[in-house]
Amino acid sequence: MRQVLGEEATPLTRLVELPGRGVTRVWECAGPPGAETLMLIHGVACTAELNWGKVFAPLAGQFRVIAPDLRGHGDGISAGSQFRLEDCADDIAALAEALDIGRFIAVGYSMGGMVAQLLYRRHAALVSGLVLCATAGNGGGSPAEKLAALALPAAAMWWNPALQLVSAEVLGPALLGPIDDPATASWARTQLSRTTLATAVSAMQAVGEFNSDGWISQVDVPTAVVVTTRDRILPASRQFELARAVPGASVHEVAADHAVVITAPQVFTPALLEACRSVVAGRSKHARQAPAAGPD
Repeated sequence: MRQVLGEEATPLTRLVELPGRGVTRVWECAGPPGAETLMLIHGVACTAELNWGKVFAPLAGQFRVIAPDLRGHGDGISAGSQFRLEDCADDIAALAEALDIGRFIAVGYSMGGMVAQLLYRRHAALVSGLVLCATAGNGGGSPAEKLAALALPAAAMWWNPALQLVSAEVLGPALLGPIDDPATASWARTQLSRTTLATAVSAMQAVGEFNSDGWISQVDVPTAVVVTTRDRILPASRQFELARAVPGASVHEVAADHAVVITAPQVFTPALLEACRSVVAGRSKHARQAPAAGPD
Protein backbone atom coordinates (compact mmCIF):
# COMPACT_ATOMS: atom_id res chain seq x y z
CA MET A 1 0.00 0.00 0.00
CA ARG A 2 1.44 3.38 -0.93
CA GLN A 3 0.65 6.89 0.24
CA VAL A 4 0.11 9.52 -2.44
CA LEU A 5 -1.18 13.03 -3.12
CA GLY A 6 -1.44 15.46 -0.20
CA GLU A 7 -0.61 14.77 3.40
CA GLU A 8 -3.88 16.35 4.53
CA ALA A 9 -5.98 13.53 3.07
CA THR A 10 -3.43 10.67 3.09
CA PRO A 11 -5.10 8.61 0.33
CA LEU A 12 -3.83 5.05 0.11
CA THR A 13 -4.15 2.59 -2.72
CA ARG A 14 -4.03 -1.20 -2.74
CA LEU A 15 -5.27 -4.23 -4.64
CA VAL A 16 -8.28 -5.98 -3.12
CA GLU A 17 -9.39 -9.48 -4.01
CA LEU A 18 -13.12 -10.00 -4.47
CA PRO A 19 -13.69 -13.74 -3.95
CA GLY A 20 -14.92 -15.45 -7.09
CA ARG A 21 -14.72 -12.23 -9.11
CA GLY A 22 -11.12 -11.04 -9.35
CA VAL A 23 -8.80 -8.34 -8.08
CA THR A 24 -9.31 -4.58 -8.34
CA ARG A 25 -7.44 -1.47 -7.27
CA VAL A 26 -9.04 0.58 -4.52
CA TRP A 27 -8.24 4.09 -3.29
CA GLU A 28 -9.05 4.83 0.34
CA CYS A 29 -9.10 7.84 2.66
CA ALA A 30 -9.88 7.05 6.30
CA GLY A 31 -11.63 10.34 7.05
CA PRO A 32 -12.55 11.47 10.58
CA PRO A 33 -13.37 8.80 13.18
CA GLY A 34 -16.93 7.56 12.76
CA ALA A 35 -17.40 9.37 9.44
CA GLU A 36 -19.98 8.26 6.87
CA THR A 37 -18.55 6.17 4.02
CA LEU A 38 -18.69 7.43 0.43
CA MET A 39 -18.28 4.84 -2.35
CA LEU A 40 -17.04 6.81 -5.36
CA ILE A 41 -17.90 5.26 -8.75
CA HIS A 42 -16.09 6.63 -11.80
CA GLY A 43 -17.16 7.29 -15.36
CA VAL A 44 -16.50 5.56 -18.68
CA ALA A 45 -12.86 5.15 -19.79
CA CYS A 46 -11.64 6.72 -16.54
CA THR A 47 -9.88 5.23 -13.54
CA ALA A 48 -10.83 5.98 -9.95
CA GLU A 49 -7.67 8.08 -9.70
CA LEU A 50 -8.48 10.15 -12.79
CA ASN A 51 -12.16 10.71 -11.98
CA TRP A 52 -11.80 11.38 -8.26
CA GLY A 53 -8.14 12.06 -7.51
CA LYS A 54 -8.55 15.83 -7.28
CA VAL A 55 -11.46 15.66 -4.83
CA PHE A 56 -10.12 13.03 -2.43
CA ALA A 57 -8.66 15.62 -0.07
CA PRO A 58 -11.75 17.82 0.43
CA LEU A 59 -14.05 14.80 0.75
CA ALA A 60 -11.74 13.06 3.21
CA GLY A 61 -11.97 16.03 5.55
CA GLN A 62 -15.53 14.94 6.34
CA PHE A 63 -16.03 11.39 5.05
CA ARG A 64 -14.41 8.00 4.74
CA VAL A 65 -13.75 7.63 1.01
CA ILE A 66 -13.52 4.42 -1.04
CA ALA A 67 -12.96 4.54 -4.81
CA PRO A 68 -12.44 1.34 -6.86
CA ASP A 69 -11.44 0.88 -10.47
CA LEU A 70 -14.45 -0.59 -12.26
CA ARG A 71 -14.03 -3.79 -14.24
CA GLY A 72 -12.14 -3.33 -17.50
CA HIS A 73 -10.85 0.07 -16.38
CA GLY A 74 -7.35 0.71 -15.06
CA ASP A 75 -6.48 -2.05 -12.58
CA GLY A 76 -10.06 -3.30 -12.37
CA ILE A 77 -11.35 -6.85 -12.81
CA SER A 78 -11.25 -8.15 -16.38
CA ALA A 79 -14.37 -7.13 -18.28
CA GLY A 80 -14.47 -10.36 -20.27
CA SER A 81 -16.25 -10.42 -23.61
CA GLN A 82 -19.00 -7.96 -22.63
CA PHE A 83 -19.09 -4.97 -20.32
CA ARG A 84 -22.22 -4.86 -18.15
CA LEU A 85 -23.18 -2.12 -15.69
CA GLU A 86 -24.90 -4.76 -13.55
CA ASP A 87 -21.58 -6.57 -13.11
CA CYS A 88 -20.00 -3.34 -11.89
CA ALA A 89 -22.76 -2.91 -9.32
CA ASP A 90 -22.30 -6.47 -8.10
CA ASP A 91 -18.51 -5.96 -7.92
CA ILE A 92 -19.00 -2.97 -5.64
CA ALA A 93 -21.35 -4.93 -3.42
CA ALA A 94 -18.65 -7.62 -3.17
CA LEU A 95 -16.06 -4.94 -2.39
CA ALA A 96 -18.20 -3.62 0.46
CA GLU A 97 -18.34 -7.12 1.90
CA ALA A 98 -14.58 -7.59 1.49
CA LEU A 99 -13.92 -4.30 3.31
CA ASP A 100 -16.57 -5.03 5.96
CA ILE A 101 -18.61 -1.94 5.06
CA GLY A 102 -22.20 -2.34 6.19
CA ARG A 103 -23.74 0.64 4.39
CA PHE A 104 -22.43 3.49 2.29
CA ILE A 105 -23.48 6.50 0.25
CA ALA A 106 -23.02 5.65 -3.44
CA VAL A 107 -21.53 8.61 -5.31
CA GLY A 108 -21.55 8.04 -9.07
CA TYR A 109 -20.23 10.20 -11.88
CA SER A 110 -21.62 9.88 -15.42
CA MET A 111 -21.63 6.12 -16.11
CA GLY A 112 -20.85 5.68 -12.42
CA GLY A 113 -24.17 7.37 -11.62
CA MET A 114 -25.93 4.64 -13.56
CA VAL A 115 -23.96 1.99 -11.67
CA ALA A 116 -25.00 3.71 -8.43
CA GLN A 117 -28.65 3.48 -9.45
CA LEU A 118 -28.20 -0.22 -10.16
CA LEU A 119 -26.50 -0.68 -6.79
CA TYR A 120 -29.66 0.61 -5.13
CA ARG A 121 -31.82 -1.58 -7.37
CA ARG A 122 -29.79 -4.78 -6.81
CA HIS A 123 -28.30 -4.24 -3.31
CA ALA A 124 -30.62 -1.79 -1.56
CA ALA A 125 -29.59 -2.92 1.92
CA LEU A 126 -26.07 -1.58 1.30
CA VAL A 127 -27.02 1.87 0.02
CA SER A 128 -27.83 4.53 2.60
CA GLY A 129 -27.96 7.39 0.10
CA LEU A 130 -27.22 8.39 -3.50
CA VAL A 131 -25.23 11.27 -4.98
CA LEU A 132 -25.69 11.20 -8.77
CA CYS A 133 -23.33 13.48 -10.70
CA ALA A 134 -23.45 14.43 -14.39
CA THR A 135 -25.65 11.43 -15.12
CA ALA A 136 -29.14 10.43 -16.22
CA GLY A 137 -31.84 7.83 -15.83
CA ASN A 138 -31.32 6.57 -19.36
CA GLY A 139 -28.58 6.91 -21.94
CA GLY A 140 -30.53 6.30 -25.12
CA GLY A 141 -30.02 8.92 -27.81
CA SER A 142 -27.43 10.84 -25.83
CA PRO A 143 -24.20 12.22 -27.34
CA ALA A 144 -22.42 9.51 -25.35
CA GLU A 145 -24.33 6.84 -27.24
CA LYS A 146 -23.63 8.57 -30.55
CA LEU A 147 -19.95 8.71 -29.64
CA ALA A 148 -19.94 4.96 -29.16
CA ALA A 149 -21.72 4.43 -32.47
CA LEU A 150 -19.09 6.48 -34.30
CA ALA A 151 -16.24 4.46 -32.82
CA LEU A 152 -15.23 1.02 -34.07
CA PRO A 153 -17.85 -1.61 -33.15
CA ALA A 154 -16.92 -3.25 -29.86
CA ALA A 155 -17.86 -6.68 -31.17
CA ALA A 156 -15.16 -6.42 -33.83
CA MET A 157 -12.60 -5.33 -31.26
CA TRP A 158 -13.09 -8.41 -29.12
CA TRP A 159 -12.20 -10.57 -32.12
CA ASN A 160 -9.26 -8.47 -33.31
CA PRO A 161 -6.23 -8.79 -30.99
CA ALA A 162 -4.52 -5.80 -32.62
CA LEU A 163 -7.37 -3.49 -31.70
CA GLN A 164 -7.21 -4.69 -28.11
CA LEU A 165 -3.90 -2.82 -27.93
CA VAL A 166 -5.54 0.54 -28.76
CA SER A 167 -6.30 2.56 -25.63
CA ALA A 168 -9.14 4.86 -24.65
CA GLU A 169 -6.69 7.77 -24.84
CA VAL A 170 -7.95 8.38 -28.40
CA LEU A 171 -11.36 9.29 -26.95
CA GLY A 172 -9.88 11.85 -24.56
CA PRO A 173 -10.69 15.01 -26.56
CA ALA A 174 -14.31 13.89 -27.08
CA LEU A 175 -14.87 12.72 -23.50
CA LEU A 176 -12.98 15.40 -21.58
CA GLY A 177 -12.98 18.42 -23.88
CA PRO A 178 -10.13 20.94 -23.78
CA ILE A 179 -7.78 20.83 -20.78
CA ASP A 180 -5.86 24.07 -20.34
CA ASP A 181 -3.29 22.84 -17.82
CA PRO A 182 -0.56 20.80 -19.60
CA ALA A 183 0.23 18.73 -16.50
CA THR A 184 -3.43 17.76 -16.06
CA ALA A 185 -3.73 16.97 -19.78
CA SER A 186 -0.68 14.68 -19.65
CA TRP A 187 -1.94 12.96 -16.48
CA ALA A 188 -5.38 12.44 -18.05
CA ARG A 189 -3.87 10.89 -21.19
CA THR A 190 -1.80 8.50 -19.08
CA GLN A 191 -4.84 7.43 -17.06
CA LEU A 192 -7.03 6.98 -20.14
CA SER A 193 -4.33 4.82 -21.74
CA ARG A 194 -4.85 2.25 -18.96
CA THR A 195 -8.24 1.27 -20.42
CA THR A 196 -8.58 -0.33 -23.85
CA LEU A 197 -10.66 1.33 -26.53
CA ALA A 198 -12.63 -1.91 -26.82
CA THR A 199 -13.71 -1.72 -23.17
CA ALA A 200 -14.48 2.00 -23.42
CA VAL A 201 -16.72 1.53 -26.44
CA SER A 202 -18.43 -1.49 -24.89
CA ALA A 203 -19.02 0.57 -21.74
CA MET A 204 -20.49 3.44 -23.77
CA GLN A 205 -22.82 1.01 -25.47
CA ALA A 206 -23.92 -0.23 -22.04
CA VAL A 207 -24.59 3.39 -21.06
CA GLY A 208 -26.70 3.82 -24.19
CA GLU A 209 -28.80 0.79 -23.24
CA PHE A 210 -29.27 1.78 -19.59
CA ASN A 211 -32.76 2.80 -18.50
CA SER A 212 -34.01 3.20 -14.93
CA ASP A 213 -37.19 5.08 -15.86
CA GLY A 214 -39.43 2.20 -14.80
CA TRP A 215 -38.12 1.97 -11.23
CA ILE A 216 -36.08 5.02 -10.23
CA SER A 217 -39.16 6.60 -8.63
CA GLN A 218 -39.06 3.80 -6.03
CA VAL A 219 -35.80 5.10 -4.51
CA ASP A 220 -36.47 5.75 -0.82
CA VAL A 221 -33.05 6.86 0.43
CA PRO A 222 -31.85 10.49 0.52
CA THR A 223 -30.64 11.45 -2.95
CA ALA A 224 -28.78 14.43 -4.39
CA VAL A 225 -28.30 15.14 -8.09
CA VAL A 226 -25.34 17.26 -9.18
CA VAL A 227 -26.18 18.78 -12.56
CA THR A 228 -23.46 19.97 -14.94
CA THR A 229 -25.49 22.64 -16.71
CA ARG A 230 -23.14 23.11 -19.70
CA ASP A 231 -22.75 19.39 -20.36
CA ARG A 232 -22.11 18.28 -23.97
CA ILE A 233 -22.17 14.54 -23.21
CA LEU A 234 -25.28 14.17 -21.01
CA PRO A 235 -27.44 17.27 -21.50
CA ALA A 236 -28.58 19.09 -18.37
CA SER A 237 -32.22 18.49 -19.34
CA ARG A 238 -31.68 14.75 -18.91
CA GLN A 239 -30.00 15.29 -15.54
CA PHE A 240 -32.86 17.47 -14.29
CA GLU A 241 -35.28 14.81 -15.50
CA LEU A 242 -33.50 12.26 -13.30
CA ALA A 243 -33.72 14.61 -10.31
CA ARG A 244 -37.46 15.07 -10.82
CA ALA A 245 -37.95 11.31 -10.98
CA VAL A 246 -36.41 10.59 -7.56
CA PRO A 247 -38.74 11.54 -4.70
CA GLY A 248 -37.30 14.37 -2.64
CA ALA A 249 -34.00 14.58 -4.51
CA SER A 250 -32.03 17.78 -4.00
CA VAL A 251 -30.41 19.49 -6.98
CA HIS A 252 -26.94 21.07 -6.99
CA GLU A 253 -25.95 22.93 -10.15
CA VAL A 254 -22.45 23.39 -11.56
CA ALA A 255 -22.06 25.73 -14.53
CA ALA A 256 -19.55 23.53 -16.33
CA ASP A 257 -19.06 20.76 -18.89
CA HIS A 258 -19.10 17.01 -18.38
CA ALA A 259 -15.50 16.53 -17.23
CA VAL A 260 -15.40 19.38 -14.70
CA VAL A 261 -14.37 17.03 -11.87
CA ILE A 262 -11.10 16.52 -13.79
CA THR A 263 -10.62 19.78 -15.64
CA ALA A 264 -11.79 22.25 -12.95
CA PRO A 265 -12.20 20.43 -9.62
CA GLN A 266 -12.21 23.72 -7.72
CA VAL A 267 -15.50 24.53 -9.51
CA PHE A 268 -17.02 21.10 -8.92
CA THR A 269 -15.98 20.40 -5.33
CA PRO A 270 -18.29 22.87 -3.51
CA ALA A 271 -21.38 21.37 -5.19
CA LEU A 272 -20.18 17.82 -4.52
CA LEU A 273 -19.62 18.54 -0.83
CA GLU A 274 -23.00 20.26 -0.57
CA ALA A 275 -24.67 17.27 -2.21
CA CYS A 276 -22.98 14.76 0.11
CA ARG A 277 -23.88 16.82 3.18
CA SER A 278 -27.50 17.04 2.04
CA VAL A 279 -27.72 13.26 1.82
CA VAL A 280 -26.26 12.87 5.32
CA ALA A 281 -28.72 15.47 6.62
CA GLY A 282 -31.54 13.64 4.86
CA ARG A 283 -30.55 10.42 6.57
CA SER A 284 -30.65 12.13 9.96
CA LYS A 285 -34.06 13.62 9.23
CA HIS A 286 -35.38 10.25 8.07
CA ALA A 287 -34.12 8.60 11.27
CA ARG A 288 -35.85 11.23 13.42
CA GLN A 289 -39.12 10.76 11.54
CA ALA A 290 -39.08 6.97 11.63
CA PRO A 291 -41.87 5.59 13.84
CA ALA A 292 -40.90 3.89 17.05
CA ALA A 293 -41.07 0.11 17.03
CA GLY A 294 -44.25 -1.25 18.56
CA PRO A 295 -44.49 -3.96 21.21
CA ASP A 296 -43.73 -7.50 20.15
